[in-house]
Amino acid sequence: MSTALAGPVTDRQRDVPRGGTRARPAAVLPVIAAGGLAVLGLWWVNTADVSGPDGWLIGAGRITGLLAGYAIAVLLALMARVPALERGIGADKLARWHSMGGRYVVGLAVAHTLLTIWGYAVADATDVVSETVTLNLSYPDVLQATVAVLLLVGVGVVSARAVRPRLRYETWFHLHFYTYLAAWLAFGHQLSTGNEFVGAQAARVAWYALYLGVAAVLVWYRFLTPVRRALRHRLRVSHVVHEGPGVVSVHISGRRLDELGAEPGQFFRWRFLTQSLWWSPNPYSLSAVPRPGELRITVKDLGDQSRLLADLRPGTRVVAEGPYGAFTSGASGRRGERRRERRGERRGERHAGRKVLLIAGGVGITPLRALFESIPAAPGDLTLLYRARSAEDLVFRTELEAISARRGAALHYLVGPRSRIGDPFTPGALTGLVPGLPGHEVYVCGPAGMTRDVVSALRAAGVPKRRVHHESFEF
Repeated sequence: MSTALAGPVTDRQRDVPRGGTRARPAAVLPVIAAGGLAVLGLWWVNTADVSGPDGWLIGAGRITGLLAGYAIAVLLALMARVPALERGIGADKLARWHSMGGRYVVGLAVAHTLLTIWGYAVADATDVVSETVTLNLSYPDVLQATVAVLLLVGVGVVSARAVRPRLRYETWFHLHFYTYLAAWLAFGHQLSTGNEFVGAQAARVAWYALYLGVAAVLVWYRFLTPVRRALRHRLRVSHVVHEGPGVVSVHISGRRLDELGAEPGQFFRWRFLTQSLWWSPNPYSLSAVPRPGELRITVKDLGDQSRLLADLRPGTRVVAEGPYGAFTSGASGRRGERRRERRGERRGERHAGRKVLLIAGGVGITPLRALFESIPAAPGDLTLLYRARSAEDLVFRTELEAISARRGAALHYLVGPRSRIGDPFTPGALTGLVPGLPGHEVYVCGPAGMTRDVVSALRAAGVPKRRVHHESFEF
């Protein structure tokens, strides 16, 4: 472990990064819930009465079908890479919402299928197998809806925690495109056979507006925007630097890069136009403050695409989607803090300056290195804890020590196995390393297990939940 202290912070480092419109969870979740209630209202208005076992089963099937149709539209909208959502909520949290929503969609779709078949089997006094064949072969668009459900179940299976780690990121990514096909197949089924839409022009218009609106957002942000930006900014690999064992930095040059509005701590999804890499965009964080005409990412060799980046040649064309993520200096919600400070000043109270703690594990140093250089903090108020298995695994060591000296920041290397150095992320260890820990704004980035342990230790040490910001590497 080593510590470096010295030097003032520059005016450039005090600049508050540009942001843009940010949608907060407190605003987004009520809108999603209101839409769900509206869907239930659609069923209620179009249902005169429910009686008998078959009526209750079919009614439950209609409700779950409507909710599944609405939920899949929401699911796609959350992952449409809308800048306001990505910056305000964060790609990490959006991915968790998407994962949870995906389970609801699959569950609702399967429930709709089973309840409807069962209800019609009771009504027709036949068995479930015969009714399944009849519905799929005799009713319009039911067969394509069955295919949609099977596709959703398949995507759900490959996304399960027991299966997902066994898949390459690129395979997992491309399999999710079947969700689009499932949504399209289910959409036609709902309009052609759903009691809520047959002969109900207003409901049909609303459903068309929902799906066409989501489709427009997806096409614009996921397909057209990357192409438009590629043509405008003309990104290319300028050079590749080997930072350490299995770790390379890729420097990317381009035009008008300031127009991207990228902030330290954010990431792009990069598509390198080589024969082996063009077909899959992978997410990598910026590892340095964006410079005029240059961006930098740093990648650890984890196999598959990441291993091939070391062989990139200067001049290789690049398509970048982003910037994404809310893991920035603005993540702390300083607006509310400033309001509290102003109220305290009116009462004659004094407030200490903002203190910031950055905790990195392994390749998690990538976004935190950029934040270490740029996040607003006075000399003595910024600390970086960097966990690595060995001294050889420390990346950016020279850069970090130069930033530490220039900014007057504390830099601690936590190197070695736990059997030798103990657990550096217990509440007691963190409190010993960082005086006044509960008053710090904390940013954590590293492997998922380490991040969970650190967040738990911080909370046990008295750091309020609102002051802890973290980003996961899991896809």
